[in-house]
Amino acid sequence: MTRRSRAREVVLQVLFEDDMNPGHSLTRSERFVRQRLNHDPALVEFALTLLAGVRHHRPELDRMLAERAQNWSLRRMAVTDRNVLRLGAYEILCTEMPGRVAINEAVELARRFGAGQSAHFVNGVLDRFLKEAQQQRGSSAQQQQAGAAAGDEHEGAGPDPS
Repeated sequence: MTRRSRAREVVLQVLFEDDMNPGHSLTRSERFVRQRLNHDPALVEFALTLLAGVRHHRPELDRMLAERAQNWSLRRMAVTDRNVLRLGAYEILCTEMPGRVAINEAVELARRFGAGQSAHFVNGVLDRFLKEAQQQRGSSAQQQQAGAAAGDEHEGAGPDPS
């Protein structure tokens, strides 16, 4: 297991606790992360950044995941699966991690901590999530290029100086 994979595992444990005990202490969570990662500064920073990001974007992530998890509400999902999906979706949307790598990391977490079909479920939902995110990025890039091209065309527009 890579060092960052270990950090994701610890983040998943804290997200699981967040889900099961919403009122728990954030300081306790941070202390848990530091202890489980042996106070390694780079890993602790990576883990706490992921944790803060998932917590901050949770309502948006939940809405988007619910739309992509066909025939599954978030409440019906296993707690582990739900939190693996949140972590994977956050990495796809909000980090520089390549989407396929984020999916592979999430699938490994689901395989290790979830039920028998968790890895397949997580893979399917996040794959759909990634494809839609790539399509949206592609259409945004096309719109930006079209806007820039339109701006270039209009740059020389105006009265003819001759």
